Amino acid sequence: MSQFTQPPQSPYSQPQQPYTPQQTPGLRPARNGLGVAALILGLIGSVSGLVPFLFWLAGILGTIALILGLVGRGRAKRGEATNKNMATFGTILALIALILSVVGAVITFKAVGDAVDDLNKTVSDTTSSAKPKAGGDSGKGEEKGSEDKGKGSGEKKDTSGALEAGDSAVYDDDLTVTVGDATKYSPSEYAVGHTRGNKAYRVAVVIENAGKEKFDSMLVTVDARAGEDGVDAEQIFDDKVGEGFSGTILPGKKVTVLYAFDSPADAANLTVEVNPGFTYDATQWDLKL
Repeated sequence: MSQFTQPPQSPYSQPQQPYTPQQTPGLRPARNGLGVAALILGLIGSVSGLVPFLFWLAGILGTIALILGLVGRGRAKRGEATNKNMATFGTILALIALILSVVGAVITFKAVGDAVDDLNKTVSDTTSSAKPKAGGDSGKGEEKGSEDKGKGSGEKKDTSGALEAGDSAVYDDDLTVTVGDATKYSPSEYAVGHTRGNKAYRVAVVIENAGKEKFDSMLVTVDARAGEDGVDAEQIFDDKVGEGFSGTILPGKKVTVLYAFDSPADAANLTVEVNPGFTYDATQWDLKL
């Protein structure tokens, strides 16, 4: 029986290397990332541009998508990418997003400008003028003399200074606020806001709506300061006073609310300030105690 023996290997022979296929020179993976990114950003930017207030987002995304789309098309022309159509579509969407961003900016700025103009008009329409009480004057130091003869007692004057008791502040929307005299008041036993040793005074505030629109009186504020030093006169709350204005005043109607304020015993005057709301100018009345 024959036996086969492996011939001895030469000590100088090299081990065989594993076979690896040779790569074809010049082939590289396609670089399609920029085209994909341009398409996605252009699509998001175009959708954002449909909302006028998102014009800034559409402008940013459109600009980025336009750059990526142009670079992606360049890669496709050089054979480095295979998604030329995708990059082109992304570029078109980017241009649409930029156009929509410009239109949205114009619409937004115009809307904001119109809103500011309307707000300024509303504020300017609610300034007040004084209407003196019947048989009196507005108490603002106007000159006395022959030049005042023949003028009616209902002439409107500026309210930059304090009015007297019984005078009315007439606003441009025909809202009229009148503050009456300050009369002594005896708070109840369980009244809040009255300090022992001080004096309490009651004041009637009348709001008449002579305009054509309803007036919401929930925002009416009434404050007071007492004496020459202008010390805050705390409002008194009990079962008779302190409720304040509430609800809506219809055109042609008026509402009277009683307020009471705590004043130092030696105070000689009480300054009452009434503000009908945020868009109105506050008016002050100087009441003698």
